[in-house]
Amino acid sequence: MNLAFGFPLGQAGNAPHLPGSLRAEPRLSRWLRFSAEGYVEVTPGKVEIGQGIVTALAQIAADELDVTLARVRIRAASTPGSPNEGVTSGSLSIQESGIAIRHACAEARALHLALAARRAGVPADRLQVEDGTFLRPDGVAAGSYWEQAEAVPLEVEARGDVAPKAAASRRLAGSSAPRLDLPDKVFGRPRYLHDMRLPGMLHARVVRPPARAAALLECRDGPLPGDARVLRDGHFLAVVASEEWAAEAAAARVAARARWDTRESLPDERDLAAWLDATPAQGSEVARHEEPAPGAAHLVSARFLRPFLAHGSIGPSCAVARWRDGGLEVWTHSQGIYNLRADLVTVLGLQAERITVRHVEGAGCYGHNGADDVALDAALVARAYPGRPVRVLWSRAEELAWSPHSPAGLIDIEAAVDAGGMLCRWRAVLRGNGHSSRPGRAKDPTLLSAALLDPPFAWPVAIDAPMAGGGGGQRNAVPGYRVPSLDVSMHRLLEMPLRSSALRGLGALLNVWATESVMDELAESSGQDPVAFRLRHLEEDPRGAAVLREAAAMCGWPGAAGADGVGTGIAMARYKNTGGWCAVAAEVEAAEVVRCRRLWIAADVGEAINPDGVINQIEGGAIQATSIALKEAVRFDRLNVTSDSWDTYPVLRFSEVPAVEVRLIGPRDAPPLGAGEPSMGPTIAAIAGGIHAALGIRPRQLPFTPDLLAAAME
Repeated sequence: MNLAFGFPLGQAGNAPHLPGSLRAEPRLSRWLRFSAEGYVEVTPGKVEIGQGIVTALAQIAADELDVTLARVRIRAASTPGSPNEGVTSGSLSIQESGIAIRHACAEARALHLALAARRAGVPADRLQVEDGTFLRPDGVAAGSYWEQAEAVPLEVEARGDVAPKAAASRRLAGSSAPRLDLPDKVFGRPRYLHDMRLPGMLHARVVRPPARAAALLECRDGPLPGDARVLRDGHFLAVVASEEWAAEAAAARVAARARWDTRESLPDERDLAAWLDATPAQGSEVARHEEPAPGAAHLVSARFLRPFLAHGSIGPSCAVARWRDGGLEVWTHSQGIYNLRADLVTVLGLQAERITVRHVEGAGCYGHNGADDVALDAALVARAYPGRPVRVLWSRAEELAWSPHSPAGLIDIEAAVDAGGMLCRWRAVLRGNGHSSRPGRAKDPTLLSAALLDPPFAWPVAIDAPMAGGGGGQRNAVPGYRVPSLDVSMHRLLEMPLRSSALRGLGALLNVWATESVMDELAESSGQDPVAFRLRHLEEDPRGAAVLREAAAMCGWPGAAGADGVGTGIAMARYKNTGGWCAVAAEVEAAEVVRCRRLWIAADVGEAINPDGVINQIEGGAIQATSIALKEAVRFDRLNVTSDSWDTYPVLRFSEVPAVEVRLIGPRDAPPLGAGEPSMGPTIAAIAGGIHAALGIRPRQLPFTPDLLAAAME
């Protein structure tokens, strides 16, 4: 287990033979307990961030235990009340948490059946389980989980010798179930952290510097609305009030009164490629092999550039903290509560057991946004007001400008086909910042306000997961096609002017787009159909070939010639080269602006626990990728990020969303592979291919805006 990107193995046994997260937390009681009131409580360490994981995990538990879905309660993650499953990321929740819950429930079921069988005097395999009740062969009840809740201790380690049900025997997994989290959201009942109100709660706002490199010189005194007060800790500046409106108004006044010493520290936005080329970097080999191959008949050399990207969550980050009796309690929508706790320990100087972190749902976000940062903001203010809960809500400007950004990057590819039209050589060189600044993975904290304290903490430069952990900047940089001569290298920048971290898809956004664009160009230069060309190189990957054929059939590839300015592109990738397969065809209309009109998507993610939820994830990823492809780029000057509103950081509007058709294929009994991210890279690549079909140009820089496409034409 790589501790930087996984989770620590439990003391109970370092059990590598156990599946999923059971390796880290093998004690059954960490995963579930039965209540005498007639329900089972399941306690995953993964969290709900809008992906529907609560429903899928409940389905898995209900299936293995033979209870109805209504009997399953999923408890929100907390420290130390839940297993430490690291971070909810990488489309790994089902693979890690779901599989752990499946096996833990299977073992718990076996323990209960053994007791019921002894009491009934019949072999355990003669008992049936109906909604938690154990039935003898004559139909007479022989107990239930609820009656035996106290008699069957689950304070035991998982053995790994109880097989879960076969796929064909599962009643719920594999069938669409209504999302358990949606009724509250649809009917406006308080569910989000933003809705939390506690007795005696204070409201706080943080006053951010006017530049990334800034020192607070003074903050002039003056009247403030309501009972608002100023809190200063080094260069950390905040206002606190009993009412939210007063905190909001006071923050604006204090910002006008603060005087800062600033200096330029950001690169020239107009020449990102030059900055990426010139910045010191740490080189590494991603993949390399050399086999005998024919000489090159057609060569393509291309450079692809992507900008910094923001998460653009509709709801800005929020946290509540309470400092009481020398300890801290934090309510957060962080994706890694144990990781967050580790950084809070470092910043605040408390022992880990003195900090309790509780997850509460927030605005949907896939990647490292400001949720962890605002938790520290709330904790710092709460420390100054012990006994009072403190709620901090970021502004829209903070969310867009101060959350960690997905890093800018570039990739240079040189690839060739031989006289027979087969790939013979592939060279790729990547440059960019790392894709992980999540808490808990470095000696120093990565939380935003930690760098403003006295003394300050230095932000560690972002890192990348190793390829065994899915990679970061190098994710999907190795093409999924057979090529005899391969050389892929990465240069991770050692300077980080803008704090960079994970955003849905990580390096796959750039790398799949670049790879599939080069495949299109090689097919064109050698006179081959792009789909047929890819299929020639997927003979060793039948599931990849299957999704590509399906997407091609869905869109009627290659289709009849359309109207001027309309074209269709197609792309395929296996996410992380180890996850789900996804192929996307995109119909693009290029007029005053480029619009994606339709997307056809075929995906193979192995076992789909909740097919409707899987489709939602794939469709959602594709729509977000469409927004990134056509609109999104962080804007900045030499001092600070300037794209701090929806006007300056536009995202796809509802009126611009393409029609999306998703088709799930692949074996139902195959291991689950995750669905949240596989559609991202292929969607961007397919839109780029559609632009070429419509306009005859190959986009080399994101986003595909009129200005950048015009520059490509020139």
